[in-house]
Amino acid sequence: METQNFIALDNLLCQTQKRVDRYLNGLFSKSISNQQLVKAMHYASIDGGKRIRPLLVYASAKAVGASIEDADAPACAVELIHSYSLVHDDLPAMDDDALRRGKPSVHKAFSEATAILVGDALQSLAFQCLSQQKSSLTAETKLTMIEILSEATGVEGMTGGQAMDLRAESHNVKLKSLENIHRLKTGALIKASIRLGALCNPKTTDKQFTILENFADNIGLAFQVQDDILDEIGDTITLGKPQGSDRAQSKATYVSLLGIDEARKKANNLSKDAIDSLAELSLSANVLRELASFVVTRIR
Repeated sequence: METQNFIALDNLLCQTQKRVDRYLNGLFSKSISNQQLVKAMHYASIDGGKRIRPLLVYASAKAVGASIEDADAPACAVELIHSYSLVHDDLPAMDDDALRRGKPSVHKAFSEATAILVGDALQSLAFQCLSQQKSSLTAETKLTMIEILSEATGVEGMTGGQAMDLRAESHNVKLKSLENIHRLKTGALIKASIRLGALCNPKTTDKQFTILENFADNIGLAFQVQDDILDEIGDTITLGKPQGSDRAQSKATYVSLLGIDEARKKANNLSKDAIDSLAELSLSANVLRELASFVVTRIR
């Protein structure tokens, strides 16, 4: 996957999935003890998912002319964090979902205790991935990457957003509050993916960072709005997870607050704003532009 091979989005999606799986398999192969735990970690993170977050890392790196090889570790780190969050989200104490990525959730395939440990191990492996990466990046840049991902994962990011989402269940939630929840729960890791990709080039300017962060803010919300739409109108087989679970748990969603038509309009507007925010970047940002359209037209 050399830089010049970033051509079509569908081709890049396929290449990203293969590249990430190869890198993660390499990480798992280094573990010679606790094979049952490693097996469950592999089950949770390999051969599944769209790999949107790693793709955002690669696409952002491409947009600023960075080395794709230097983007491997951060791309895999965000996927490990995402996989860990899904394992824990599916637990009976959280969303209690029995299906994920078209197969039984980790706590169903193994056990609840194993699922908790899998999430813990995947999270720690993500930061090990960043700290031990073999790349041309400086130690200072690697430390900044760890700081960005830890903030996006913690109380001021994904975990904090999940806590807010749980508190909001069966309550009357206003649109502004819902956006605040999802800027943390979904948007924080997406924004971190974009920022990590940009850091892969030490010459990335402050202006480029600002442009990419504005893009990330819009695309993160657009992704969540489309998720809410698909949860309402999709089917379980296509989605790879239970359809209608948000409504069953009385969760506030963009669909429940706006209706299907207005939710679609909001997703499309966010996608357009994301694309418009890239106006000052060259053709090297075209993958990001395609992604902005993809996230609101995807069916799973």
